[in-house]
Amino acid sequence: MTFSLSFTVAERGADVAFDVAAGETLALLGPNGSGKSTALAVTAGLVTPDTGRVELDGRVLTDVASGVQVPPHARRTALLGQEPLLFPHLDALENVAFGPRSTGTPRASARAHAQRWLDEVGVGELAARRPARLSGGQAQRVAVARALAAEPALLLLDEPLAALDVAVLPALRQTLRRVLADQTAVVVTHDPLDALLLADRVVVLTGGRVVEQGLSADVLSRPRSPFAARLAGLNLVSGTWQDGGVVDREGLVVHGLVTGDDPAAGAAAIATFRPTSVSVYQEPVTGSPRNAFDVTITEIEPLADRIRVHAGTLHADVTVQAAAELALETGLRVTFSVKATEVTVYGF
Repeated sequence: MTFSLSFTVAERGADVAFDVAAGETLALLGPNGSGKSTALAVTAGLVTPDTGRVELDGRVLTDVASGVQVPPHARRTALLGQEPLLFPHLDALENVAFGPRSTGTPRASARAHAQRWLDEVGVGELAARRPARLSGGQAQRVAVARALAAEPALLLLDEPLAALDVAVLPALRQTLRRVLADQTAVVVTHDPLDALLLADRVVVLTGGRVVEQGLSADVLSRPRSPFAARLAGLNLVSGTWQDGGVVDREGLVVHGLVTGDDPAAGAAAIATFRPTSVSVYQEPVTGSPRNAFDVTITEIEPLADRIRVHAGTLHADVTVQAAAELALETGLRVTFSVKATEVTVYGF
């Protein structure tokens, strides 16, 4: 089932367009307020856009110009959010059978269909339990089964793993990976692992606009937006290619190893490097082949056995001992230094 979406919602500052191929899972990434949930709501028919068109397998679901707005229940889409929202008075089997029953499937057939989906997501033995007797992970699996039992042409997942305990995430992530293999789906997530394991392709939204898109592995290994870089755990400096370095709008110059052909002089270029590659000094650092940036610490964040030092858009990871020896604190002027061999440069 192919899917295409284009819409504007002025009140939310959204102007978004993208396509999903048949059988493809697309991950929508972006900071809060970037338009991800609005895109799902427009697709599901819960929000009528100011302008736009939604088409699923050749069937027009929304066309503002011609006044078409198919109601949510008739769209053949299923929306699953962070909360399972199971019917509390029905057991797991009847929750999952609800979709087929609502379309006229006989009770026995609907129950058999529901049991198959409960088995598929790994909770077949819990068919007789009501939601109050299910754990969070179990309830979310039942919610996945309920969504899929309705046989949607398009499955919409709005951060389906965000509210779950970390202990149950790996198993449910693998379940989703399996059931999404042949399903046309759009997944909203903030987790790079979800994007890599569940999605074939990603679209990154910022400020209600698509700022980059591509294969999941490509976007996360060669990000072109600050959000995708943060998601991938990378520092990113974007600017223009000048005299063998990337120069940003504030004059920061970063030298590194170019992947592919050298960008043309004055062309857009990006430099990325890992926070673990950055050293922090109290005094200025000189000498090739190092990049040195005079920065002010804006935040200090504990990360397991390391400390992440934030300086605006740049970040460095240092040991706890190093942070203590340097007496790092917010507002302190320091030098971030990274070897050019640790920096990857590519055209925009």
